[in-house]
Amino acid sequence: RIAIYCFLLLLGSMYIGGFVLSFFGVSLPVVQLSGGLLITFAAWRMLNDAPAEASPGVEKIENREVLKQRAFYPLTFPLTVGPGSISVAITVGASLSSAGRGLEKFAVAPLAAVAAVAAISVLTWWCLTHADKLMRYLGRTGSVVFLRLTAFILLCLGVQIIWEGFSGLVEPLLKSIGK
Repeated sequence: RIAIYCFLLLLGSMYIGGFVLSFFGVSLPVVQLSGGLLITFAAWRMLNDAPAEASPGVEKIENREVLKQRAFYPLTFPLTVGPGSISVAITVGASLSSAGRGLEKFAVAPLAAVAAVAAISVLTWWCLTHADKLMRYLGRTGSVVFLRLTAFILLCLGVQIIWEGFSGLVEPLLKSIGK
């Protein structure tokens, strides 16, 4: 389900993301800043949460609707497909309109873009499908260490995306002051 959501979210971002942002008057730096904050908060939560095996009374989630919701948020967005991926997809989508003429513009470039998104989604599915083998190999302690390291890297990525968005918002102001 996460891989399907990734495919749809990236494809939607590529083909309609630019129109949605311009309709609401939202710039890419604002998407980066707010998405970076979202990723940073999720990573911070992952860093500070007690490990599942350490928490008494952790119950299995049986409600399929809750699992479906978690498959989209936070597992698909913002953890797998975040603001960085979305802004790249929007940029690729915008460049498709200027991708040459005729067959290249209307067939080759769009099909190549869809194939790339499909390949990313298949790789995501493969990684998620085999994640349990990695976790069994790592054991409980290794899994906790892996989760904490992943959360820290995710926190760094969130801060980097925030910085890119902030820089994109402040740079035009600094240029206008310098003139």
